[in-house]
Amino acid sequence: MGHIFQVVFYQPILNLLVFLYNTISFHDLGIAIILLTIIIKGLLWPLSQKSIKAQKALQDLQPKINDLKAKYKGDKQQMSLAMMALYKEHKINPMSSCFPVLLQLPFLWAVFQVFRDGLHSKLDLVYPFITRPESINMMAFGFLDLSKVNIYLAILAGLAQFWQTKMMLSRRPTVKTAGSKDEDMAAIMNKQMVYMMPILTIFIGISLPGGLTFYWLIVTILTGVQQVIVFKKHKKANDKLTAEKVIDAEIVK
Repeated sequence: MGHIFQVVFYQPILNLLVFLYNTISFHDLGIAIILLTIIIKGLLWPLSQKSIKAQKALQDLQPKINDLKAKYKGDKQQMSLAMMALYKEHKINPMSSCFPVLLQLPFLWAVFQVFRDGLHSKLDLVYPFITRPESINMMAFGFLDLSKVNIYLAILAGLAQFWQTKMMLSRRPTVKTAGSKDEDMAAIMNKQMVYMMPILTIFIGISLPGGLTFYWLIVTILTGVQQVIVFKKHKKANDKLTAEKVIDAEIVK
């Protein structure tokens, strides 16, 4: 299994990074990492987009879910049946927001291992048709040493994580339903996640090589940008649907 992972995920990502370092990035590892992140994010874009859309659909459905929780409080069986009917009515699969993320994990783990192992120790895995450099300059942009822990990169990654997480969770509607405290509990958990995720990112980032933390920063920013694009498209689609319903209602009158 380890050999398959190396051949299918680890080695291609390592070789792509070396290729970018040798050519387009002009032997600047920082630029190579940015390009690598953009390429990987581009390849996984459809999966990420599907996951974000599924999360957004579940968020839009939250008020009705909260109503069902209040209506069938104490009757888990009926609530489960009602939830399944609601998902079926709106053609939503609750697991569809998780499955695309799981498919991306091997790529993310491969990138992590590439930077964790150190680029110099794995240059023997470079393909014969790619020029293998004698060494890789870990100094990015002329001042940023990506071989060492960098607390500033960790803080920036944490701030990016805060922006990305807050943007996603702020889309959750706040709805109060009589006789139910689920919404208050969900709001508390969401608020905790907004702050805990960035703190965890910084904590982990200060224990990783700067190259990996820099990759984490770039991928978080790109994920946030993707969320902005998906949410704008979703809003336009909803606005169009609402306008069509208003027009239909006027015609009926």
